[in-house]
Amino acid sequence: MGHHHHHHDHTTGNIKTAFFLNFFFTIIELIGGILTNSMAIISDALHDLGDSLSLGLAWFLQNFSKKEKSKQFSFGYKRFSLLAALINSVVLIVGSIFILTEAVPRLLDPQEPHTLGMMGLAVLGILVNGAAVFKLRGGSSMNQKVITWHLLEDVLGWVAVLIVSIVMTFAELPILDPIASIFITLYILYNVILNLVKTMRLFLEAVPENINLDEIINTIQQLPDVKSTHHTHLWSLDGEHHAFSTHVVVPASSSKEAVCNIKEQVKQVIEDIHLDHITIEIEYEDEYCSMNEEKGG
Repeated sequence: MGHHHHHHDHTTGNIKTAFFLNFFFTIIELIGGILTNSMAIISDALHDLGDSLSLGLAWFLQNFSKKEKSKQFSFGYKRFSLLAALINSVVLIVGSIFILTEAVPRLLDPQEPHTLGMMGLAVLGILVNGAAVFKLRGGSSMNQKVITWHLLEDVLGWVAVLIVSIVMTFAELPILDPIASIFITLYILYNVILNLVKTMRLFLEAVPENINLDEIINTIQQLPDVKSTHHTHLWSLDGEHHAFSTHVVVPASSSKEAVCNIKEQVKQVIEDIHLDHITIEIEYEDEYCSMNEEKGG
């Protein structure tokens, strides 16, 4: 379990680093937007301020999710990390819609900003947000994945600002700024909605993706001395840590040794899944079970 605690500390540390990078750059961005007279940069700074608030929330809830279980939360607090992913997804969707409402009118009335200042801020933006994305890359929790999309949106946005500012240095095409902004926002919006759907699936206790529950049930039912299974469930706490429970029916004459052996075999079937909680209920075939209405599943 020490390895998993280390992983959680690593995740929380990454989010903390990303928060401070994003927050301090937002301040620089607000000042830079005013100095360059660029409404695009000021709008992006407001969006980044929303990102910073989301990152702060994610950092707090990710850290809170490491608390030990309590009387009120017997599974622990891991789902609070999932709550952060849900809130951040909603914030990012609202922020993206706001950017679209700002960018679309500029197609009709494009404004000429200070291109050299834009270029400098764009390079700095790519470096700062790129460093944060690099720090968070490969995160397995939904919380970290959603945050990564927050920051990747900013990186792509600054790449677009850099390209647009270079082009506008040589050609008077201010309309490129809102066009690039719209395309990037729509791309990010699509990916955030996909992550929101995944987060909602976890909240609704769906079987984790890439795990075939029917295959697990069939494998357990084919084990020697297993008559049948029922009331088998597999769900996730936060996208990383899962829980499994099943009722296994064994012959009435099964000895204690045989029962222990069956339990070990069931655990071997599910050993590749990262499970924090495993419940294997052993029942004898002549024993009544109030749950057996779900026999076979």
